[in-house]
Amino acid sequence: MENTNNVSEFILLGLSQNWNLEKASFVLFLVFYSAILLGNLLIITTVKSSPHLDSPMYFFLGYLSFVDICYSSVTAPKLIGDFLVEKKTISFIGCIAQLFGVHFFGCTEIFLLTMMAYDRYVAICKPLHYTTIMNKTVCSWMVVASWLGGFVHSIVQTLLTTHLLFCGPNEIDHYFCDVHPLLKLACTDTYIVGLIVIANSGMISLSCFIVLTVSYIVILDSLRTHSSEGRMKALSTCASHITVVILFFFIAQEVYPDFELLGFSFEGQFYMDRALPMDCSVSYSAFERFSMLLEWAVREKVGLQEVVHYLDDYFFVGAEGTGCCTKLMSGFMELAVELGVPLAQEKTEGPAQILTFGGIELSQQEA
Repeated sequence: MENTNNVSEFILLGLSQNWNLEKASFVLFLVFYSAILLGNLLIITTVKSSPHLDSPMYFFLGYLSFVDICYSSVTAPKLIGDFLVEKKTISFIGCIAQLFGVHFFGCTEIFLLTMMAYDRYVAICKPLHYTTIMNKTVCSWMVVASWLGGFVHSIVQTLLTTHLLFCGPNEIDHYFCDVHPLLKLACTDTYIVGLIVIANSGMISLSCFIVLTVSYIVILDSLRTHSSEGRMKALSTCASHITVVILFFFIAQEVYPDFELLGFSFEGQFYMDRALPMDCSVSYSAFERFSMLLEWAVREKVGLQEVVHYLDDYFFVGAEGTGCCTKLMSGFMELAVELGVPLAQEKTEGPAQILTFGGIELSQQEA
């Protein structure tokens, strides 16, 4: 595919701009990466050299360790080296290759963890058929399927990214190349691409997580009929796998907020549309923060205490026949006009003894 964009390299902003912190991070990440390499290499060597570790569980464990080495090596060496330089650059081809590697090995690792959960299910729930079901051929094909699934996922993410047009900004607010940071730099509309990327990753993660969860629910349910000693032995074989799954799905997964979808950056300033789109994950939290700020202004600056809000709907309470509610609403509207906050006149109701707020009909009743 011919690359028609104007960007030949990207600048990685990294984890920090503090030189002292980067030097400390260099040592810390170098130790972590060395531990990952040595630990996984030790597992692979032990599994391959020991004739007693020829069960499917150790077969999968060996491949999982190999994939983990590859997964870490896609980003860690570059990250560690960048701690020692001021300007952290990566070529366009190198960036796309890193993106492909992260998704390829990451997705393959997810599939392998799912295959290992199925292996534990068969071993505990169907022990008499274990050697027949999980034979060498089946295990090999399960590993091949994991690699193939990772490749399909990563090639989709990579092709979607390489078809984007990059015409100027090249600073990636991250320490490695990934799809979401690159979407921020594209000069074209990335809404559809973003949806496909999220759907691609989300469906794989969700489906694998469901399989993992169901597998262990069935395992735990079947252990009720085992003896106490049998339950402890079975759970001991699952403990390490459960720990890895929890770390991978609940700690290691990175979340990219979509604040960039709320507006655009220009000359160091961020401009947000006053008509906040409600289909972004951060829209509701941004809306609520603004609404809380407006309620605070009503209470502290105008002196109106009888007010509550639900998102952008405000509700005032006052004694009947005193004109209090009318004054409250007038004061709120004056403040909104002063702050430039648009009001929906068609939603304005009252003062009244019966009205609907938040979909609930409220009625004044005598004590």
